Amino acid sequence: MKLLLIQPSPYGCKGMPIKKKKLYFVGLALPLLAALTPKEWEVEICIETLEDVPFDTDADLIALSSMGHGVLRSIDLAQKFKSLGKTVIMGGYMVSLMPEEASLYCDALVVGDAEPVWSKLLDDYKNNCLQPVYHEMLQDLDPPLPRYDLLLSKNIGDFLPVQAGRGCPKSCSFCSVHCLYRNRYFRRPVQSVIRDIKAVKDLGFTKFLLLDDNILANTSYLFELCSEIKKLDMVWYSQCSIEIARHKKLLAAVADSGCRVLSFGLESISRKSLAAMGKEWSNPVEYPQLIRTIQDSGIDVSTEMVVGADGDTLSSIAHTAAFIRDNKIVVPRFYILTPIPGTDFYNQLLHESRICNDDIYSYNGAEAVHIPKNMTPQELTDAYWQLYRRVFSIPSILARTLFRKEFWKRPKDFLLYLVVNLYYRHHINRKIPPNIY
Repeated sequence: MKLLLIQPSPYGCKGMPIKKKKLYFVGLALPLLAALTPKEWEVEICIETLEDVPFDTDADLIALSSMGHGVLRSIDLAQKFKSLGKTVIMGGYMVSLMPEEASLYCDALVVGDAEPVWSKLLDDYKNNCLQPVYHEMLQDLDPPLPRYDLLLSKNIGDFLPVQAGRGCPKSCSFCSVHCLYRNRYFRRPVQSVIRDIKAVKDLGFTKFLLLDDNILANTSYLFELCSEIKKLDMVWYSQCSIEIARHKKLLAAVADSGCRVLSFGLESISRKSLAAMGKEWSNPVEYPQLIRTIQDSGIDVSTEMVVGADGDTLSSIAHTAAFIRDNKIVVPRFYILTPIPGTDFYNQLLHESRICNDDIYSYNGAEAVHIPKNMTPQELTDAYWQLYRRVFSIPSILARTLFRKEFWKRPKDFLLYLVVNLYYRHHINRKIPPNIY
């Protein structure tokens, strides 16, 4: 039997799936599902951002992932394949957050993590007794080696993803990870992570992306992991809490092990907004010093931020551009705070009658769908795009990449950041958020 795993591409502003000639950040879900699939199955992966969906496939079973606003494309593909007589499975964050809605479009739905249920789902399919929903709580995290080989023929970047942990002990109201895991956090055994990194290296890669929703949750684990990574002599990237700057010895160990870029979910420069989102432990007044500490260690800083929280004003959003420039953030990204169904934030705004767009399938993170406290939805949308244009103006890009003292220490890295910023600018000028890499 044959299984076709598809990562759909979100729709662009013209109503067509977004396409790229090259995809740098490749997801891990499909290679992991392929590894969980018994050997008697033939498995094919389709990443729609890079390639056309093979509607004429001879696969018996179609499995569709869902991430962010790409869920609309996932649903459309599910309906298309069902009309062709195929059996369709759906999974991923978005359908897990709204399973009742998602179940209308597929034969079976995986809610949450696939590891506990995937083999049963495939057995049920073979025995013609497929269940409508598969949901079992994850008890530990020790997956098999992902099928990286299924990615090698595709035009991807020069690194592959490796997972260290899943879930998060924090409670951010807007976060889908919190809503699915509810403060549960799982770490893989260090040697299991190293096994995957070695496999990536054996394939000829010198870099990897370490995936973890909050790797700072256990500092002793990170110390041990970095000690083992250092032996492999590889460059790596990850995301982390900005609080790592307070752990000087750990930060030094992370940098010494080959980490070159860390991405931080700073969310906002407004403390009132952070408190409204459940991140009251963060103090934006401390951000500049923490960022400088991380940069001084030899690690470059990327950021993820949202606009439209209850403490935001048009002035604070505008000032965010100066914050990015002054702190020399090499790769910044922004989103409009969006009430994703199934999150605590969505339930809060629904209770307060502050959702102004009920069409959940139009939510794209680049257009306001709720009523902010200090501006109109249209003002928020306009401020979001104005922020992006300011941050990715030529003077701002040059100040954050080339015109800095660190440039001469690692010129190749900063020239790469320059190219990435110009690439993002190209998309922003066409009102395409640079969130599909």
